[in-house]
Order: sequence, then C-alpha cells, then structure tokens
Amino acid sequence: MMQLGLTQALEDYPKFSIVGQASDGYAAVDLALALKPDVIVMDIGLPRLDGMAATQQIRAKLSDVQVVMLTSHTAETEIISALSSGADAYCVKGAEIERLVTAIGAAQEGAVYLDPQIARRVIENLKPPATTTATIGQFSPRELDVLKLVVEGYSNPEIANALYLSPNTVKTHIRGIMNKLAVDDRV
Repeated sequence: MMQLGLTQALEDYPKFSIVGQASDGYAAVDLALALKPDVIVMDIGLPRLDGMAATQQIRAKLSDVQVVMLTSHTAETEIISALSSGADAYCVKGAEIERLVTAIGAAQEGAVYLDPQIARRVIENLKPPATTTATIGQFSPRELDVLKLVVEGYSNPEIANALYLSPNTVKTHIRGIMNKLAVDDRV
C-alpha cells in the first residue's frame, strides 16, 4: 500500500521517473545493480535484508547512486546506522510528499537531507554529554575488574568464571558500571 501510494504521488512530479520497485532488500540490491538509478528511495524495515544492509551493498558497487531513507524508524541507533551505511537523506514516513521530493532533490544534487525531526536528534547526539561525575576513581575495584573484561569482549558467564562470581553478581556490577557511565547498553 505504501509503495503504491508513493508511486502515485511521485508520478505527479515530471522530473522523476520510477524505474523499478523492490519488495525486499535482496531484490533492491539486484534491481539497483541492473537498473543503476540516480536515486533510490529505501526503507529500513525491508524483509529478508534490511534497508541499511541493502544500502551498504548497493553503495559498495554503485558509489554514484544516492540513497534516500524513507522510514518510520526514528530511534537514534537506526538513524546513525542508516547514515553510516551510506544513506544521503533521511525522511520520515507520514510527512508531506514535498519533504520527500526535497530529500530526493537534495540527494540528486549530492547534498545531505535530514527530516527536521531527525536533524534535531542528530544535533542532540553531537552535543557533548552533560557533565558526568563518573570517573575511573568512582568505580570499585571489582567493577574495574569486570569493566576490563567487558572491554576485552568477555561475556557475562566468562566474566563470572574468570572472577569466581555468580552470573547475577556480574550483571549487578555491569548495571552499576553502566549507570555510572550514563550509558544504555553494553556496547
């Protein structure tokens, strides 16, 4: 439904010519390589191969093609992943068609376009974090032991074995470390 509506909306703009449509990420890569379009409008949430992986594969083989992400995904990790995969523009579904047209036009010209709500999130991500009081001296010796093993890539069970702790104790230490560092995930 989204693809059909998008096709009909873009057909009203004579400067655009839709040369292909794909139903999943693998088909998108195949079509891109066969048709070599100037711009690809890509969704992150494609079946079989997501839009970010498809974008990476396409950009690896067709460096001149521009990719506009048109998606409902607005999480920071998805935004950063999409842009680092090679997307030139990021537009949110549900926005006016003029925004998408602007994004496609910007991509055609080699410029970068970010949907206004996405631009705000990216800018917030670039700001230095609020001053944190966490320093290495604020970790207990055991937290430092756990942190060193996390940095070396050990899993929780491996850390538990190495430090003769229970897996639950390791989880508790990792939660404390993450709180002190003001991070949301282990990575």
